[in-house]
Amino acid sequence: MGYLAQFLGRFSESFAAAVALWPLASLLLTLPILAYLYHRDGRLRAASAVSAYLAVLYVLGLGCFTLYPLPDGTSGPGITYGIEPRFNPLGFLDDLAKDGVRALPDMVANVAFFVPLGFIAGRLLRWRFAMTLAAGFGTSLLIETAQLTGLFGLYPYAYRMFDVLDLFCNTAGAAVGWGAAVLAGRLLPPGELAREGRVTDRPGFVRRAVAFWIDLFVMGVVLVVLLAVASVVLHAAGDSSWTDGSWWERAVAAVVFVAFEGVVPWLRQGRTLGGGFVRMTCETRPRAGWRRLAFYVARVLTLAAAVALSPLVVLALLLFYAFTRRMPYDYL
Repeated sequence: MGYLAQFLGRFSESFAAAVALWPLASLLLTLPILAYLYHRDGRLRAASAVSAYLAVLYVLGLGCFTLYPLPDGTSGPGITYGIEPRFNPLGFLDDLAKDGVRALPDMVANVAFFVPLGFIAGRLLRWRFAMTLAAGFGTSLLIETAQLTGLFGLYPYAYRMFDVLDLFCNTAGAAVGWGAAVLAGRLLPPGELAREGRVTDRPGFVRRAVAFWIDLFVMGVVLVVLLAVASVVLHAAGDSSWTDGSWWERAVAAVVFVAFEGVVPWLRQGRTLGGGFVRMTCETRPRAGWRRLAFYVARVLTLAAAVALSPLVVLALLLFYAFTRRMPYDYL
């Protein structure tokens, strides 16, 4: 028992680091998590949201358990010397011969650490067995490579041991976790997934916000590419007058914004790219002619104000929706 307590104590600092990072990571990943759940389920379930945030804690814990604490000081593993890798998958037999049962906890831990990964893949992500095995092996290989290379070159030497056997143990753990997810599904069937093509015309404020966040992210990528190409073309042409000011950059940004929030949903029955992903349409009722045009003009102006004057406009829209269950442009 004393050895087991000592073994578990090795991970107390790593677990504390994972818990400390969890709130920040959860905050940063909130929108991607909500987007995924809306896309998968077609609605937001409390149990699914809790499971997703626990999955974030697990991923942080896995990283901290396998890579933390980091080397510090002026000497020691990873700084002045490295730990020799073990490429022989039967090398654990030497450990058993040398340490006896004291060598078993490490092997068991390498399996146990990846059981939650397999469970998450099977239950939360609904992956098949082959995909789960590939994910388990790939994750293990990434971690082992980080250990072998001193966290991808951050340190001059390896500060943890690369062990081929860990790849097999980790993958086996993922397989066990997937099997546990299958058994759990028989006892407590998971919620029904959203049907293909299912779209709601009564989206809540959170779903609208998530869809808009996705749109803004894609818009940002497109805008960066367009501005980079334009800068290269203008520079090659020897025209520096356009690069002196930012008015043309704002003009390109405005065109991209109108295209994403006005033209695209007009052509796709109210579904922006983000709206399509979270299974919603911004057209809460049928409109035609000038009324539909006025609706999209008002919508684009409202969202543009939300971007330009955030957070005041966002707060005002949130309060407006809380009382009316609609956005202002929905009244057109």
